[in-house]
Amino acid sequence: MAQTALLIDAVKSALRQRGVTYAAVARALDLSESSVKRLFSHKDMPLTRLESICALMDLEIVDLLELMQMSQRRVTELSEEQERTLVEDPKLLMVGVLVLSHWSADEILQSYQLSQSQLIGLLARLDKLRIIDLLPGNRIKLRLARNFTWRKSGPIQRFFEQRVQQQFFDSSFVGPGELRITVHGSISPRSNAVLQQRMRKLAEELDALAEEDKRLDQQSRAGNTLVLAIRPWELSLFTELRRRKPDMRPTSEPAPTGRVSR
Repeated sequence: MAQTALLIDAVKSALRQRGVTYAAVARALDLSESSVKRLFSHKDMPLTRLESICALMDLEIVDLLELMQMSQRRVTELSEEQERTLVEDPKLLMVGVLVLSHWSADEILQSYQLSQSQLIGLLARLDKLRIIDLLPGNRIKLRLARNFTWRKSGPIQRFFEQRVQQQFFDSSFVGPGELRITVHGSISPRSNAVLQQRMRKLAEELDALAEEDKRLDQQSRAGNTLVLAIRPWELSLFTELRRRKPDMRPTSEPAPTGRVSR
């Protein structure tokens, strides 16, 4: 079943790369578009339908297997040294973040104060770090897997905590495209784990949408940052006011249930 899911992910990736829509797949399979979406979301599809979709893209099943193997070889996490190299050079980090957001070399040049030679040098360094493949014509191919994550407590995460986090939250979150939701509630560890899984699903959805939207021109899309956070926590002021037994350690139980939404 896991191999089938990987194979269907490879089909979706091939469709996106070739600009083939679900509507076109639906016509080829003589199904409704909603039925095609269900087939992909359930990640369970008969071989005959896979072959029909491959024929639509002028691919063989063996080509699909090769695409699947290539995706499995993609980088899921950088080394400590790779992340440190990015953090130590702001321009390299900036270009790295932009290519992760599917910017082309031309789009970067049009929007940022970099000369062509500077940009090519930075892209060459990203290629050497095995983050991208720099192709002829300054085309960029990401080497990172769809489930790529930064290292826990690594240089990028520390950079975020020290330099980015405060700037990001220094907002009232009432402007266009902004939303902040804070929810407090006493829940079990099992419920916490369920929420964490749903947060990961939402992060995967953002990544999928970014992959889908990368075909749009730069004027039609803007950089968006989604931060999801959950942990047993309460304001230190509340903890200090708690009544505790002499041998009782401070609890990490959340504050009383309530919701603040902007």
